[in-house]
Amino acid sequence: MSKAMLVVGIILLAIITFGVVNIVSNYQTGNELDYYLLRETAEAAMTDAVDVGYYRLSGLLRIDKEKFVESFIRRFAQNVSNNRTYDIGFYDINETPPKVSVLVKSETAASVNGEGLDLTNKVDVILESNYYKNKLVTDMTRAGELDYSDVDK
Repeated sequence: MSKAMLVVGIILLAIITFGVVNIVSNYQTGNELDYYLLRETAEAAMTDAVDVGYYRLSGLLRIDKEKFVESFIRRFAQNVSNNRTYDIGFYDINETPPKVSVLVKSETAASVNGEGLDLTNKVDVILESNYYKNKLVTDMTRAGELDYSDVDK
């Protein structure tokens, strides 16, 4: 009888251990996947939001806030899993120089005492290029005439 209880105890301990390992693994991989998804999505959305006309004219990078937010949410929604809820917060969006701070909160499927485990990831992205002065724009601005058709020459 005591050997049977020992076997039942070992089996019960193994099941509890597998459950704990599964919860910890879900938490760690979820956090890592969310971070890389957040970082790659923010970089791609910033590239999509670059104002090409302004860049061609002045040689400086500038992003459009609304276009960035739209592109970020669309890209993020296409790549997330359906078993979690996400809360996206945009804390700082600078158009010039392009800088974005995004915070994403999500809950894992596991819960302890009725409360879910929260994952929080924040990323700050700065888009850089080789800044230079466009001589043509400087000359046209000083002359008082700014004709966009002459920029490509």
